[in-house]
Amino acid sequence: MSSLLTTLIIGVSLSMDAFSLALVYGTTEIDRKNKALLAIIVGLFHFFMPLIGLYFGSLITRYLIINVGVLVAIIFGVIGGEMIVLGVKGREEKLLVSLVGFLLFGFSVSIDSLTTGIGLNVINSNFLQVATIFALVSGWFTYFGLHLGNKLSLKFGNYATIIGGIILIILGIYYVFR
Repeated sequence: MSSLLTTLIIGVSLSMDAFSLALVYGTTEIDRKNKALLAIIVGLFHFFMPLIGLYFGSLITRYLIINVGVLVAIIFGVIGGEMIVLGVKGREEKLLVSLVGFLLFGFSVSIDSLTTGIGLNVINSNFLQVATIFALVSGWFTYFGLHLGNKLSLKFGNYATIIGGIILIILGIYYVFR
């Protein structure tokens, strides 16, 4: 199998969590501008995280004080809790539609790209090509997930947001024990 095809397949697999969380996050009815912004942020994280992992991955995993799974679980728990509150209260406020919220989202779905970067030289020696493919694929998957989540929200209303919040909390618990 060619290294380009392998890179594309890995990019798609790394983007699945971004897609699934964007699908959940999209139930909060994010507007088009913020969908694009979040997709770009996720893409940028998926560009830089493998490169960081390539150079600093072994140091980070050796000396990191907090388990990365716990960090992701905390982030998902906060976002999921806010989604449940938003679903119960109604739509008068937007969930984490801020740069900080988007950065947390981008970071949490890009952790796997950081660890993938540790073995990046085995995948493909053209690191910028790999990072670019990861960024484009994850950005597109994020945007598509947000769009599809909006459609589900229109059909199912606040229930979609509440269910999405519950799913995020369950995923957070999963990350602690995986």
